[in-house]
Amino acid sequence: MPRIDITGLDGAQAIVLHPDHERLQLLLRQLRAIGLSVERAWPDLPSAAIQADVVLYDVDLGHDGQFPWAPGEAPMPMIALVGSEAPGRLEWASRIGADALLMKPLGAEGVFAALLVARQAFELRRSLAAEIASLRQRLSARQTVVKAVSILARKAVSQDAAYDQLRQMAMAWQMTIEAAAVQVIERAQKPGGLRDCS
Repeated sequence: MPRIDITGLDGAQAIVLHPDHERLQLLLRQLRAIGLSVERAWPDLPSAAIQADVVLYDVDLGHDGQFPWAPGEAPMPMIALVGSEAPGRLEWASRIGADALLMKPLGAEGVFAALLVARQAFELRRSLAAEIASLRQRLSARQTVVKAVSILARKAVSQDAAYDQLRQMAMAWQMTIEAAAVQVIERAQKPGGLRDCS
């Protein structure tokens, strides 16, 4: 688990999506004291929100349509401002992509900790999503190689010989084995397309 980075909040842009409320000013003041540039919005996020460094959003009155991205796909850390602990509201907060929670009544307590936890959770989530995408790409590439080897094995003595042929093609064509596998599959779909696979 990476260490929590406590730097980088100074000058960060925060958008607070919450209806006007007397206690909201305490939260806004604390965010500014930490060093964030703060904008409040309700009921919709401004178009500039896509560039924000963090979004704090009201769970009690919030809804999907307030966000210009799909649930769970926010391009920044998200902090849920929770008043009601109704299961449906908490499920919605989680589905939207809460990286941290701040309980109401709003105030100065816990704001700094929520910012740090949200940023770390967001970075971890983004890192895991990138790793999953990479693994899916590698799996897809392996399946492509297996399919190309199967095609070449129709004329080769064995699977090993077909793989060796694919490897030699990749070297001759000056490309990766995965790219050569794509070429073999595409050529196999054309009549006589495999004749020049050498």
